[in-house]
Amino acid sequence: MNKIDQVRFTSTVTTRGQTTVPKELRDLFGIREGTELLWLVKDGVATVEPRAGRLVDLAGILGSPLGRIVTVDEMNDAVRDEAAERHARSRR
Repeated sequence: MNKIDQVRFTSTVTTRGQTTVPKELRDLFGIREGTELLWLVKDGVATVEPRAGRLVDLAGILGSPLGRIVTVDEMNDAVRDEAAERHARSRR
């Protein structure tokens, strides 16, 4: 990212309290649809920055490794079956 000392952009607030982030800023900071913005207010000055992603936000992004949700009972059954098979093999 290029270092910018000071640049001014303007936007207008709608009756619903919404505003548009200028395209130049969206491009500069990688802001796209769905990006959360963090508003900071200190000493009467408001700053806005893209909210850094959290690890918890990625939960479930890849889905279940089996392609479906597995219940605890199904997991317990699978562990029990595997343990029984290993035990049977070890006794041969």
